[in-house]
Amino acid sequence: MNKRNAKQKKQISNWRFYTVFAAVALVFTGLAFRAAYIQVIDPEMLREQGDRRTHRFLANQVHRGMIKDRNGLELAISAPVNTVWADPKVIGQHQGLEKTRQWRALSEVLNKPHDKLLAKVETAIEKQRRFIYLGRHIPPSMAEYVEQLDIPGVYTRAESKRYYPYGEVSAHLVGFTNVDDDGIEGIEKQFNEALTGEAGKRHVLKDARGRVIKVLDEEESKPAKDVYLSIDQGIQALAYQELKKAVKYHGADSGSLVMIDVTSGEILALVNSPSFNPNNRSTLTSRNSRNRAVTDNFEPGSSIKPLVVLSALEFGSIAATDMVDTAPGWMQIGGRRVRDSKNYGEMDLVSILQKSSNVGVTKLALSMPVEHYLDAYYNAGFGSDTGSMILGESAGVFYDRRRWSDFELATLSFGYGLSVTPLQIAHFYATIAAGGIQRPLSILKLDKPNEGERRFSATASNQVLKMMEKVTQEGGTGIKAAVKGFRIAGKTGTSRKAVAGGYGHDYYATFAGVAPMSSPKIATVVVINDPKGDEYHGGDVAAPVFSKVVSGALRILNQNPDQLPEKTLEIAQHQEGTPSV
Repeated sequence: MNKRNAKQKKQISNWRFYTVFAAVALVFTGLAFRAAYIQVIDPEMLREQGDRRTHRFLANQVHRGMIKDRNGLELAISAPVNTVWADPKVIGQHQGLEKTRQWRALSEVLNKPHDKLLAKVETAIEKQRRFIYLGRHIPPSMAEYVEQLDIPGVYTRAESKRYYPYGEVSAHLVGFTNVDDDGIEGIEKQFNEALTGEAGKRHVLKDARGRVIKVLDEEESKPAKDVYLSIDQGIQALAYQELKKAVKYHGADSGSLVMIDVTSGEILALVNSPSFNPNNRSTLTSRNSRNRAVTDNFEPGSSIKPLVVLSALEFGSIAATDMVDTAPGWMQIGGRRVRDSKNYGEMDLVSILQKSSNVGVTKLALSMPVEHYLDAYYNAGFGSDTGSMILGESAGVFYDRRRWSDFELATLSFGYGLSVTPLQIAHFYATIAAGGIQRPLSILKLDKPNEGERRFSATASNQVLKMMEKVTQEGGTGIKAAVKGFRIAGKTGTSRKAVAGGYGHDYYATFAGVAPMSSPKIATVVVINDPKGDEYHGGDVAAPVFSKVVSGALRILNQNPDQLPEKTLEIAQHQEGTPSV
């Protein structure tokens, strides 16, 4: 028995030895195969894992470029702020939610309800997220306080926030950015790529403590560019102030003003009322956010009449000294009537513009071939954009009909049957002031003036410009546009607003003009939408705004006064003494 037991024990011992030996051999064989696989077949895996622990890509922050006016005044700047963010996984691993006092302090800093803040973090932990925002655009001082709270998994990051020093004055032009500093309106959106730039990158090697031990590669950042607008902020502020007061005084729905440098095509001022404060988005509504000067179309009324006179002079159907019989103050066209406010009888071209005779311009329109007459509107730029590069600019509405009735041509002559923007009207008056040379408009400051293209003859343009000077003198409809010390040329416009089935009793009041006459520098248009009360004509509502803004602008631009006739000077002095509306 003993021999048998010994033999069995020996067999069991041998079996155990072989089993252990086989297991160990199998393990070592597996390790050998694994090592061979890692080192020979797929060595990149561990290398990548190692790189993840030691290699880092660091980005250099690039601040958004500034938007400035033509003189370098800052219209949009970036202020330093911080973002508070969290890594929910780290918070969960370190029981960060147990720091109740710190979380209450954090909720007060971020101005967020304590329970909602915790619920947001708890939900992120459950979903195993690695990044959530807790607060954006936090002042640096508050960000420093957040860091002192020392909540595991809660961090801060430096960012920038857009600030607009002039607020609502230039809001429609400059626009604004979203919370991520991307432009979403105005110049901010139009030139977002140039203003943003591109952050640089550094590929570095770090040790176990996170210290940079070697820079492997570096890509330089592309700095953001500043954008210089053609706007003169001094003129812009004056224009907005006077326009806002006029809109409020007359109870109007809205108003727009555009001023153009005749010699270059640069836009010196472009304002709308109502406006909004881009620093406080709670003031932003669909009503006050529209850049009406470039987006809203309206029928221009009598402000278009200088174009009809210009076209007739160019065609030769009338001379500058010829007379037009407007008696008896109306005329029948195809069963419909064109009327003047009274019977003016025989009128020269100066009087037709000065008294704003519908009958007079109708007879001029019908004295020309249709093609020539309509070409004048196209040459003036109606039906196409001005080239300003302003976001959302409308081309207006000018119908390309194959056949026009005489009455349609007549209504076109006094500003009905087409729709234009205030910017287009200003563009047309700048063309007349430039002697018939049309320059594309620019919202950016130009290194040199645009050469432009001739659209009308210099002789006819200068003749019409001199005729329009009488509009702002005694007996004209625009005497309230007169400016002390300067000769002013311009034209009033009062047009009814279209309603279903015809025209209602709401009006657009317009004044468009050029100054100074001796050497035209600026073309300006003022449009007041639906003024309430007894005063609704362009000469009463829009002309005084033109006078105040142009008077200030000419001083800002250091323009020398004209030599004025004594009577004109007297009218201008009276106008200057008129109380501001």
